[in-house]
Amino acid sequence: MGELGENINNLTIANKSEDIVNPWHVSSASDKGVDYDKLIQRFGCSKIDSKLIDRFESLTGKRIHHLLRRGIFYSHRDLHNILNLYEQEKPFYLYTGRGPSSQSLHLGHLIPFIFTKWLQDTFDVPLVIQLTDDEKFLWKDIKIEEANKLAFENAKDIIACGFKEDKTFIFSDLDFIRLCPEFYRNIVKIQKCVTYNQVKGIFGFTESDVIGKISFPAVQAAPALSSSFPFIFSNLKSCNKVPCLIPCAIDQDPYFRMTRDVAPKLNCCKPSLIHATFFPALQGAGSKMSASEVNSAIFLTDTPKQIKNKINKYAFSGGQTTVEEHRAKGGDCTVDVAYQYLTFFLEDDEKLETIRKAYSSGEMLTGELKKILFETLQPLILEHQERRSKITDEEVKLFMTPRLLNFKFG
Repeated sequence: MGELGENINNLTIANKSEDIVNPWHVSSASDKGVDYDKLIQRFGCSKIDSKLIDRFESLTGKRIHHLLRRGIFYSHRDLHNILNLYEQEKPFYLYTGRGPSSQSLHLGHLIPFIFTKWLQDTFDVPLVIQLTDDEKFLWKDIKIEEANKLAFENAKDIIACGFKEDKTFIFSDLDFIRLCPEFYRNIVKIQKCVTYNQVKGIFGFTESDVIGKISFPAVQAAPALSSSFPFIFSNLKSCNKVPCLIPCAIDQDPYFRMTRDVAPKLNCCKPSLIHATFFPALQGAGSKMSASEVNSAIFLTDTPKQIKNKINKYAFSGGQTTVEEHRAKGGDCTVDVAYQYLTFFLEDDEKLETIRKAYSSGEMLTGELKKILFETLQPLILEHQERRSKITDEEVKLFMTPRLLNFKFG
């Protein structure tokens, strides 16, 4: 049985579980959030172990990113294949994306781009970034023109992460489908390979869902096929069979389990994936972070005062009820949002471990921990805002212009 067939069974298991994880809904009954070990078993992916990390460091000659060494990017599909290609100096590319549903990204949206930027720098390979404005039009109460406009604005936040212009192509689905017939042809080829019963089993679609939702998974799958970008890979002999690595949150995996089943049928390479855990809402791992709920997240447009107020007022605490009780029992770092955010953004391992010990023992109070988080996030967000303010519409258009990208291997 292929990966696609296994997904139908996996959905049945997921419905009996307390954790619900799919591209549009993530929830857990536990205050500690999703059980990621169970999710690996359910989805059939592999955990990133120390052996794989050691090989990564050995091949690249660079220290592994803190998001990887701390297990935030924690599972994969065929990551070893990508490392083999790198070792053999054969071409591959990166593919990730963003669903533009708000004017500004929040910190959770930033995580995959921070990591993808590191992968691009480490491997020195091209990157394609899909802006799924069509998806947001289909799923959200938003006009199609607004979704397209938000894609353009979100591209500025993405470019501000520091991606290399000569190695990065950003595209809006609504615009790109008019510019590149090969992209649409691949979408149609994928659609022909997957039945309604299969997408219903993978994604849980019902008879009341509009047909645009049912056909959309093929749109997200198509960028994983290098033949969707002939202008990028035209100087390669095997331009239709260049493998890709997709860094994404684990909830996006269903799209690419489908893609991995279809790709061989189209004489294309199966994409490899590297999955991240979820970035918690300010109110805790059991609640939902939403771009429409301003107090559930810290946005990249927030002022220092707003950041500080959100952390102090809304960040769920793992501390005790009173100072005396906290000094005696200590805080719980596994549920404390301020500490959890530091695991994503504080790069210094020794400092993070010192904080963990001090908070867990009761030596450090919740207010002190939140102060460290504010002092960590404030300069990061201010620097991002400064970089974004300098990005012009012309620069965005350049990133979004189909063109040949620079290769290390070819």
